[in-house]
Amino acid sequence: MTDFQPPLSGSAQDEAKELRPKFNSDGLIPAVAQDSATGDVLMMAWMNEEALRQTIETGEATYFSRSRGKLWRKGETSGNTQTVNDILIDCDQDTLLLKVTQKGPACHTDRKSCFYRTVTSGGALSFAE
Repeated sequence: MTDFQPPLSGSAQDEAKELRPKFNSDGLIPAVAQDSATGDVLMMAWMNEEALRQTIETGEATYFSRSRGKLWRKGETSGNTQTVNDILIDCDQDTLLLKVTQKGPACHTDRKSCFYRTVTSGGALSFAE
């Protein structure tokens, strides 16, 4: 079982050699999923300690649904799974980057990525796909 050490303070956290994720006040950490092969950003979701633990232990992306208040493994109902190839964490360990092999669309709208709109200079949305 994976146990996480508590975050350190100041620059000690930036130089820590062990995983010390800094969860927010709701016990969550943002996780961005990126396609390992193309570099495309696919989606962003939240993880709690158990979701991160399961992701590390199984190699399958598991997230925490804030609306349902429970864990969900990506693809458990749709079949559009994410196999995790690498987990990166930023300098102060408060954001995760998952490099994944995506099977099927990543977005619940059935699009390849959740990031399919661009905000124009006037504030309107332009659809990329």
